[in-house]
Amino acid sequence: MIAVMAMMGVGVCYADGPAKVPAYRGIIERVQPNGDTLRTYLRGDEHMHWMMTEDGWQIKENNKGWLKYVKTNRKGKVVISCRKAHNADKRCKCEQRWLEKHGVKKAL
Repeated sequence: MIAVMAMMGVGVCYADGPAKVPAYRGIIERVQPNGDTLRTYLRGDEHMHWMMTEDGWQIKENNKGWLKYVKTNRKGKVVISCRKAHNADKRCKCEQRWLEKHGVKKAL
């Protein structure tokens, strides 16, 4: 009985959940598995957060450690694409066209 009451007390102490802390606002330089660097931003809070390139394209890290652009699938869900992310000054024209057609742009 005491253990149950103690557990309930812990639940009450943390009823507000985790502290509300915004994401770091500065540029974070990330290293891709091949050694290339990518300038990124983190945005959001404890409920909703995302990573994006320096010029605002949303990216996500896949299970192999690559930062890749995201796209919206047919059901409207944001998913990781097969396209590796690059800094704007390192993108080819084909990559830029793909982003303009499929990429998810976030406000800086």
